[in-house]
Amino acid sequence: MTSATRQPETPAATTPPRLIATDLDGTLLRDDKSVSPRTVAALAAAEKAGIEVFFVTGRPARWMDVVSDHVHGHGLAICGNGAAVVDLHGGPGTHRFVKVRELARDNALDAVRLLREAAPGTVYAVEQTYGFYQEPEYPKMHLEVPDSLAPAERLLAPDAPGAGEPVLKILAYHPTLDPDAFLTLARLAIGVRANVTRSSPSALLEISGPDVSKASTLALCCAERGISHEEVVAFGDMPNDVEMLTWAGRSYAMGNAHPDVIAAASGQTVANNDDGVAVVIEQLVTERLQASG
Repeated sequence: MTSATRQPETPAATTPPRLIATDLDGTLLRDDKSVSPRTVAALAAAEKAGIEVFFVTGRPARWMDVVSDHVHGHGLAICGNGAAVVDLHGGPGTHRFVKVRELARDNALDAVRLLREAAPGTVYAVEQTYGFYQEPEYPKMHLEVPDSLAPAERLLAPDAPGAGEPVLKILAYHPTLDPDAFLTLARLAIGVRANVTRSSPSALLEISGPDVSKASTLALCCAERGISHEEVVAFGDMPNDVEMLTWAGRSYAMGNAHPDVIAAASGQTVANNDDGVAVVIEQLVTERLQASG
C-alpha cells in the first residue's frame, strides 16, 4: 500500500529532487491567475534538468487551460484534490482522464445529509468528470453555468442527469459560518464517509472519496514512477495542501499561506505574487547543476 504519511528516512535536504508538486491558485499562479514569465522559465529549467513538475490542484480539469502549455513531457496534472489525473496534451478542451478516484454516490448522499443536519443552511454543487451541477440556492461562485439545477439529493440520484459519469467531489457552501469552523464541523459530522478539505477563503468545502487527497494521488503517481516521497518537493498555501506538504520530503508554504500550511511545511518561501515557487525551483536547479558538474 502506498502511504501518504511521511516516514523518517534519509534527510530530505540531502536527497536530490526528482519531482516538484505544486498547487496552482495562491501558489504557482499570481492573484490575477497568470503564470509569470519568471515562473514559466523556472518550470522549463526544472524539466530540462530532469526534474518532473506535477500540478496538483483542487481545480477541475476544464479549468487547467492556464497551465496546459507548461506540463512539458509527461503532460499530466492532478485535479479535483486528487480525484483525477488528467493528460493535458493537445491543448485546451482536449484533456483525457488517466485516473479517476470517484466519490461513491451513497457516500456523497450520506455526506450531504449529515452536513445538512450539522450545519443547516448548507448548499451544494456536484463536480463530475464532464459535468457541473448545483442547487438553486448555491451562490454564483464559478464562471460557468451549471448543467442542471436541483436539490443535491436529486443530483446524486441513480437516475440523475449525468448519472453515468463519476462524481469527483461535492462542493458545500455555508453563507455565515467561519471557514475553519465549518471545516472542523464537517469533518466531525461526515467522519470516514468522505474526505473534507477547503481551498477557498470563503466557507466553501470540498468533499471527496474517503481516501482521496492530493497526497494520496500524488503518492500513487510517484510509486508508478519509482519516485520516493523524499525525492519530492511540494508547494502549497491552503488546508487542502497540508497532507501533500506533510508527505513530501521537502515542502514549502507560500508567504501568503494559511497558518495550518505553514505549520505542516518543512520550509517557507515568499508569496505567490512574488514568484515564491520560482524562487525555490531556481535554487533546486542550481543545486542539481552544481552536483552534476
